[in-house]
Amino acid sequence: MKLPLYLTGRWPVSPATRAGIGAAVALLAFVAAVELVDGPEPNYVGLIAAAPFLAAVFASWRVVLGVGAFATVAALGFALMAPVVTRQTAVNVAGVALATGIAAAVAALRQRQAARIAELARLASVAQQAVLRPIGPTVGSLSVAGRYISATAAADIGGDLYEALDTPYGVRIIIGDVRGKGLDAVRLASIVLGAYRHVAFERPDLRTVVADLDRAVARSVGEEDFVTALLVEERGGTLTIVNCGHPPPLLLRRGTVIPLEPPATAPPLGFRPRVQPRLERLEPDDRLLLFTDGLGEARRDGEFFPTVERAWGLLGHGRVADGLASLEAALVEWVRGRLDDDIALVLLEYAADHARADAPVPSWEIGTLAHSHPPTRTGGSPPPSGHAIINLGQ
Repeated sequence: MKLPLYLTGRWPVSPATRAGIGAAVALLAFVAAVELVDGPEPNYVGLIAAAPFLAAVFASWRVVLGVGAFATVAALGFALMAPVVTRQTAVNVAGVALATGIAAAVAALRQRQAARIAELARLASVAQQAVLRPIGPTVGSLSVAGRYISATAAADIGGDLYEALDTPYGVRIIIGDVRGKGLDAVRLASIVLGAYRHVAFERPDLRTVVADLDRAVARSVGEEDFVTALLVEERGGTLTIVNCGHPPPLLLRRGTVIPLEPPATAPPLGFRPRVQPRLERLEPDDRLLLFTDGLGEARRDGEFFPTVERAWGLLGHGRVADGLASLEAALVEWVRGRLDDDIALVLLEYAADHARADAPVPSWEIGTLAHSHPPTRTGGSPPPSGHAIINLGQ
């Protein structure tokens, strides 16, 4: 992947370069008009020295040299039009030439720094894309779509992660968010995903999977680093969720949006979380949205994006991939195109006719399932304690 040509100083000229040239030309035209009105004495020639510095703010050093050469010639022309070339006039013309050299050096340094930043961002993006493999469109009995929404160019790349695997123990999905940004965050995300892709096929108990991931994180980070994570398992129509300090998923069912809060809070990976699974019995066409905290932190003029209130209207219809595209469009519009943090999204849809018959509910879950009440349907009896249901209509 090559850098844009305007970062290397070659054609085509970027819009920012055109703006710099335009500002310099406007200044030269203004000084020329003032000189012509003022008379033959070059009293304002020194102002022309600002022209190459205006160009240096946006343009490459080659463009700055061109603008500076033109400015120097213009200054010299005004000096020669005077009846007598004074020492002050000569110093002003020399000052324009000197300003051209300084501005070109400044532009070269700025250009080199911009190219370095762009290259680092490209490398981080490539590393992240190598870590996050495409998921879906179907994994086991679930329709699955994943989407990564990058923050604005001014923000560092984040360490959000997700994966969906069809294992002997059912479909297992992870979504997580690494503390920090940049290449270090991408590296830790790759460690978590690498460990997960192994232990998800080896451990029958999600709590053991969490313990393995916690040890992998603890071996690779400092004392203040951590990874929030949410692990989901679908087996025979039973949904098992374990939460390690992550935003709870949203269950979309028949016009209702239900935040699936964990039975008890647990710290992120890296802090030895002791998780308590939450179980739900899925119904056909149920959808589940998993997301990182960038979605919850997206705001406009201090007002957060109303994820829960708009979830059903954006995600409750069409294919799961289309739902995520609608959510992204609404989110970008809400924040006016400026996101402060990357966002990972995974949307699942359960299809009972594709459920695996050879995936029984594990024995360690049976006692818990008896105490997990399915969410109340729209128009039904009041929900049992612990379910917060928001009815958004059909």
